[in-house]
Amino acid sequence: MSGNTEIEEHITKHGDGVKVIALWVEDATKSWEETTKRGAKSYMEPNKLEDNNGIIIRSGIHTYGDTVHVFIERKNYNGIFMPGFEKWESSYNPKPVGLKYIDHMVGNVGWNEMNVWEDFYRNVMGFANLITFDDKDISTQFTALMSKVMTNGNGRIKFPINEPAEGAKKSQIEEYLEFYNGPGCQHIAIATDDIVDTVKKMRDRGVEFLHVPQTYYDTVLDRVGQIDEDILKLRDLSILVDRDDEGYLLQIFTKPVEDRPTLFFEIIQRKGAQSFGKGNFKALFEAIELEQQKRGTLI
Repeated sequence: MSGNTEIEEHITKHGDGVKVIALWVEDATKSWEETTKRGAKSYMEPNKLEDNNGIIIRSGIHTYGDTVHVFIERKNYNGIFMPGFEKWESSYNPKPVGLKYIDHMVGNVGWNEMNVWEDFYRNVMGFANLITFDDKDISTQFTALMSKVMTNGNGRIKFPINEPAEGAKKSQIEEYLEFYNGPGCQHIAIATDDIVDTVKKMRDRGVEFLHVPQTYYDTVLDRVGQIDEDILKLRDLSILVDRDDEGYLLQIFTKPVEDRPTLFFEIIQRKGAQSFGKGNFKALFEAIELEQQKRGTLI
């Protein structure tokens, strides 16, 4: 990559990561006008992209770190993605593994910044706080974090926001901030209708997932109650289970997919649950801490 481009600057500073979190809106111009009026810093004024398939309107604002939200209005566009893109024709045609859509995206921010960004999503974006985890909920003997999950009006968009909490050693959020050189998107959760089948297929293709201690499964059914899945299959695949007031969910997390211990992916299947359980959040925190210990950065 050459040239003084925005992409080059982002990669030089952060490594591979998420720059743009795009949001599909009815009116990109109105979304930009309203959010900037409420105090958001403009990233991109409303502009038009056009080809033979129609018109897309884009606009954008800044959020935490160097991350931005781009508003996409595509009601007058019938192409495959965006103007200028063409269908990819290739002899390589892998079968789908069952991934459906983005369920949520998690942001890591600095010390004492979580409430700042809660206020941003509440006052600028019109979101609400779905659930909060404090350092008593998510901690080990060494480290801790705090998190607030923000969601839009219909619940389709969920943005958990994590910040470090005081602990005896450097937390995984601090490690992320150090390697990423600032706040950014920690992980992207993608939904599936059959997590067991999806994870098997992804493992067959070489995807590496975080290991969950076998002792997790000794008491998980006591905590979450009856589930449809075979607990032995979940244990073999290191799939987590948790429950909220509306149902349960199943989750698994990849190891970092970049050359830095920053961005990773989550596979999630919701079976009624609309929120997040404390049990899985803590289990993920402990699993990442084990990987951090292997890297020698738990100091």
